[in-house]
Amino acid sequence: MKQVINLIIIIIAVIFTGCKKDFLDPVSLSTFDKTLVFSNIDDARKATNNVYRQFGEDGYRTRLSITMQGNSDISVGGDRTSSKDNYQILALDAVAGNGDLKKAWQSAYAAIKDCNVVIDGILASDLYNSTTDEAASADMHQFIGEAYAIRAFWYSNLVYQWGDVPFTTAAPKAGMDFNLPKTDRNLILSSMIKDLIKAEPTMKWADELPHSVQQVNREFVIGLIARLSLQRAGYYLKPDMTKARGDSVTEYYTIARDYCEKLMTLKDRTLPRDFAQVFKNECQNIYPSNSDMLFEIPFALTTGEVGYNIGMRLESGDNNPYGRGGHDFSLTPNYFYSFDAKDLRRDVTCGMYDLDKNLVPSVVRITDIPQGKWSKEYCDPSLGTASFKGTGINWVVMRYADVLLMFAEAENELNGPDEAAQNALKRVRERAFDSGDWATKVDDYVNSVSASKESFFNAIVNERAWEFGGELLRKYDLIRWGLYSQKMTQAVDEIKALADESLTDNPSAKHASYIYYRVDNKKITIFKDGLYNNGAVPPGYIPSTGADLDGNTLPLVNGWVRADWTSSLWDSGTNDYNAIIDKRFGPYIESSPVRYIQPIPAIAIDNSGGVLANDGYGFQN
Repeated sequence: MKQVINLIIIIIAVIFTGCKKDFLDPVSLSTFDKTLVFSNIDDARKATNNVYRQFGEDGYRTRLSITMQGNSDISVGGDRTSSKDNYQILALDAVAGNGDLKKAWQSAYAAIKDCNVVIDGILASDLYNSTTDEAASADMHQFIGEAYAIRAFWYSNLVYQWGDVPFTTAAPKAGMDFNLPKTDRNLILSSMIKDLIKAEPTMKWADELPHSVQQVNREFVIGLIARLSLQRAGYYLKPDMTKARGDSVTEYYTIARDYCEKLMTLKDRTLPRDFAQVFKNECQNIYPSNSDMLFEIPFALTTGEVGYNIGMRLESGDNNPYGRGGHDFSLTPNYFYSFDAKDLRRDVTCGMYDLDKNLVPSVVRITDIPQGKWSKEYCDPSLGTASFKGTGINWVVMRYADVLLMFAEAENELNGPDEAAQNALKRVRERAFDSGDWATKVDDYVNSVSASKESFFNAIVNERAWEFGGELLRKYDLIRWGLYSQKMTQAVDEIKALADESLTDNPSAKHASYIYYRVDNKKITIFKDGLYNNGAVPPGYIPSTGADLDGNTLPLVNGWVRADWTSSLWDSGTNDYNAIIDKRFGPYIESSPVRYIQPIPAIAIDNSGGVLANDGYGFQN
């Protein structure tokens, strides 16, 4: 599918215009004769490729997919004292003139326009419902399904970020009124769900497509119907800053449950045991069908910032063949300690080391835990010493584990924690633990949380955090659950409790004030047994009297190094909590509910002929 993105250049340069154009400034499909373009399968396929184009633009690959989805109770970034565009967004203080919001908004509506052009063109094509060429008709149904799904995906993001937004499903035509007012977000979601339900049955499975999970496929669309239905059934923020929930909640939970069950019946698959490899596959250009991954954004080698601003930190240098890597968001200390000590997902999700320019590792700070699921270090072949942005590492959109947990959530909402809901939760947890621990960590655990509908829902809230950490689904989950404010406040309280605990000499303290590690032949070993046992030290670690315990600079006994861990959450200089708590979390706990809605970009308002305005949510036009 990486070729799909690159084919767009060919589409525009050869098929339509006959002249060379810049990939980043393509000519719109709407300016061409759609009757001709959609009269044959080859051109229709290439035209449909255009609906993927905006994923490679900055408005999505950096802004909407990462910056605008990052802050939650399990991952945070930003600095409220900075006026940079991305930090304005993270501080919930963006203005209409914010350049990053403009990029995201324009990318969304450019993608929607491309989808509308393809949909209109295919619906008008004789091949779409041909009875004489069934193969061509099947291809056209697949193409239109891709366009429906990508359009729905963009509208889902717009609704989460901006609430009610302008809504159009028609391709641009001469004389059309482009100054559209806002449409109720519930009407938009309902419309998108109906489109997907209509398109899904005639789409192709990933194992029937040339690009597998890098191409919109039937299993992803089934999962997307469920995801949008849960969004439609969930909570949202009104302009008067009160939380609301749409009508027909039971109807949409039922749709979510039924479509998850449909995929589990028609195309079930076993979750691969190696949780880490699911994400390393993206770094290694491996795209298996009938596995956990259902759809991932296909970034070309010169696009995408996975591994650069989301992933493990690597310092660039001549001795580093992978290039520079880092993360804009850090996983939170309370999230790290929310994992069961035996949960195999913790050390995959929470990166524990940085690499310097010579690939020598050192342990991370507890306030700066990276997303360990992706790293340039995993890339094979390596990206080169000069690599920074444009990694080409794909971005996960949906996994089968998501379908299992959405089913468990919807089934619990409709019928309580019955056997079907419990079994779906168990399937996800079985991968998270060694089989020898299943009796206690899976069976006993699920039995205990199934005491009531409420306790099972809370278990789903926790499980989705542990399963999808770093994948930036959490913010949208918290919004639709109506828990954004509550969980952000809870996170701060838990982080402060960790800091308070580190200041005492309580022998029963559970969390490590310090972390011990050693490096041998550029391989790091962390004394993880001490993470949940404050005061524990590695075997044989007995520093002599007066030994220098500044583990950040000097190796200690037997090669072990001590570094600050929870102790760094307290700033001894100011005799207060680490300032990063306020810089990152402050805007999210100072008012309730969290004002996560963004202002409509000024350029959209200026070009709307007075139709659009930033009314409500405390915005100032």
